[in-house]
Amino acid sequence: MRWLFYVVVATFGLALLARAADRPEGRAFATRSVTLARNGMVAAAHPLAAQIGVDILQSGGSAVDAAIAVNAALAFLEPVACGLGGDLFAIVWDPATSRIVGLNGSGRAPLALKPELVPPTPQGTIPEYSPYAWTVPGCVDAWFELHQRFGRLPMATLLAPAIAYARAGAPVPQVIAGAWSRGARLFADKPGFADVFLPAGKPPAEGDVFANPALAATLQSIAVGGRDAFYRGEIARRLVAYSERVGGFFTLQDLATHRSEWVEPIATTYRGHTLWELPPNTQGLAALQMLNILENFDLRSLGRDSADFWHLLIEAKKLAYADRAASYADPAFAATPIARLNDKAYAAARAATIDMKRAARSVEPGLGQLAKGDTTFLATADSRGMLVALIQSNYTGFGSGYVIPELGFGLQNRGALFALSPGHPNVLAPGKRPFHTIIPALFGEAGVPKVAFGVMGGDMQPQGHVQIVINLVDFGMNLQEAGDAPRLYHTGSAEPTGTAMTDGGIVYLEEGIPPEVRRELVRRGHVLRQTTGTAFGGYQAVSRNPTTGVLAGASESRKDGCAIGY
Repeated sequence: MRWLFYVVVATFGLALLARAADRPEGRAFATRSVTLARNGMVAAAHPLAAQIGVDILQSGGSAVDAAIAVNAALAFLEPVACGLGGDLFAIVWDPATSRIVGLNGSGRAPLALKPELVPPTPQGTIPEYSPYAWTVPGCVDAWFELHQRFGRLPMATLLAPAIAYARAGAPVPQVIAGAWSRGARLFADKPGFADVFLPAGKPPAEGDVFANPALAATLQSIAVGGRDAFYRGEIARRLVAYSERVGGFFTLQDLATHRSEWVEPIATTYRGHTLWELPPNTQGLAALQMLNILENFDLRSLGRDSADFWHLLIEAKKLAYADRAASYADPAFAATPIARLNDKAYAAARAATIDMKRAARSVEPGLGQLAKGDTTFLATADSRGMLVALIQSNYTGFGSGYVIPELGFGLQNRGALFALSPGHPNVLAPGKRPFHTIIPALFGEAGVPKVAFGVMGGDMQPQGHVQIVINLVDFGMNLQEAGDAPRLYHTGSAEPTGTAMTDGGIVYLEEGIPPEVRRELVRRGHVLRQTTGTAFGGYQAVSRNPTTGVLAGASESRKDGCAIGY
């Protein structure tokens, strides 16, 4: 029995409702307490994965080691969101050098795939669940890049827990089981999907034990042979052979030439605090733009129970996303004017265009058409002060739905976010990285990060980041309260795929936002709809108090995860 005491947060907080009367005067309601510890902290979307991360930290691993081990475990435990066939982004605070570094682990379009080969959907976009949406999986290379720079334990040690679980099997928790069931209805007929993800012909239900021996063997090959086992060895050959069988475009050259890229994070200040994001081809800039716009309004005085507050969030999002649609793309192919879009004066001018009485039905990008030419998030912290925010995704749940049975994983469909319009900055091109939705973040003061966090969920992510920051800064919530507070999700804005907003989009509001707010938003012209809790994202966060060194962890109450410290 371990002598160190674990601090464990329960997966769901229904039993904690009774604690409402015990919380301190004036505190916002939270489903659980913030997890506190001194030596290490992991927040992840599955409790078993979080435990693995803590074990790695206890064994002397760095926060990066823990993040890799957790992500590898989630590739098995949470295949509805992530896996070896997807991409990865990470942002790391390295206290040894007092630097923040970012890693772009996104894959590129096959060299043989050109826009004229794609049969477009009626909306003029790339079919999501097809080989046309495949891009090279970047996850495994990103693991090795992170490990080479910040790892302390052997990669085989980091992958061993995931291999053991994939061989022996693990019970499937509630939210993951629900997503699995929805994925099964969509992908049951895709080549290889049922072989791996429908044991006995059906998706595993909550509590059923699922095993994936093919994935265990793949991970074992990577543990022994390194990144080349995936991108140049037998795994690459099997992946390309599968692609050829089902009409894909991958070649061995596509895999052999793939590399992740270290990037300089971008940032903005918000009322004296700093938010760091990754630059395009991610959408992190949209979160910065939204905060710059909203800084022009006194949100604290308006309060979360006012229609003006929620109206401003929606309208600021529309403005930022119009720029996102016009100019975010792979910087190797199109130069996004980051400095201009992230400028405070530009944001003030955009803020002045918001009509407080009416919802905008369409929004033009502020600088015009520019630059011609489902997901898992985890956060880790170690005793040396390192913070890691890592996000990894197949894009839409199980990705394209195409699964390689002998390898035990499916292929992402991130390429569906390319545009097909000639001249668009994000237009599909051979060897190009698509616009990406997944964004990890750091947040702090005086140039020093204190929090590593993320909010999963497609175009919800910048909106989620902004709402977390506002909850922390404007409303003084703690790490858990900031994630539990009811959220807004707006969809239907213009997209980097080339689609436009003409009807103002759709607003989803969680329970807990007053009925009078909803009625007033409708009166102003917003279209409100209902949706499930998982649509509002999947939040995980860890923080470090720079004075005491105490670590805190928070986890998404809408999903299966938890925060564990020691």
